[in-house]
Amino acid sequence: MPTLLTGLVPEAALTAEEFGDVPDAWIFPEEAAVLSRSADRRRREFATVRHCARLALTSLGRPAGPMVPGERGAPAWPEGVVGSMTHCEGYRAAAVSRRIDVAALGIDAEPHAPLPPGLLRRIASPGERARLTELSRARPAVHWDRLFFSAKESVYKAWFPLTGTWLDFREAELVIDPNRQSFRARLLRAGHDEEGRPVRILHGRWRVGRRLVVTAVAHRVAAGVPGGAGAATTSGRA
Repeated sequence: MPTLLTGLVPEAALTAEEFGDVPDAWIFPEEAAVLSRSADRRRREFATVRHCARLALTSLGRPAGPMVPGERGAPAWPEGVVGSMTHCEGYRAAAVSRRIDVAALGIDAEPHAPLPPGLLRRIASPGERARLTELSRARPAVHWDRLFFSAKESVYKAWFPLTGTWLDFREAELVIDPNRQSFRARLLRAGHDEEGRPVRILHGRWRVGRRLVVTAVAHRVAAGVPGGAGAATTSGRA
């Protein structure tokens, strides 16, 4: 079944989504243990986003075991699988793929609304802010600041499992293409994948719909050369 992420990730990646919490969503004891002091709202979104992940994993033909948050909150995926989860008000989703098809995935969803005052200046360079101002003037119906924030979240979610290193918002220079609904992130710090290949550029796609902005980054390696791939090259932090 198509989701908001359909077309934003390669065809090899499978997705699942919910527009509210699933009342009977269950979690493994190992997952419940990390929620011992969490509020009910956090428990519901945690369970529902893992419900989405397990649906996607089942479609991939992989067992749906516990996905306990690890370093920097990145969930643990089954051997040979890459994935990403996201949740915001009214939306939970997951995307998964076999590692041999996609090296890294990052997805993020946000309410389609302006960022809180002052946040953009902390996460965007002067050049990035200038480009966002131009986009806002040309296409004011889109909250470009929120889209920018979401895209950088997706970049981080793909980068961290791929390289094992932290990435600050200011360490990825983002350029958004409003016509192709894509974006390109140039990484301003050194990072290498498990095979020692440098990761310099990540590519992603975005969509606005149902009062949400959704972004996705998919990184694939072809013929030994690292490169990004979203829908353009095919047909959390939770």
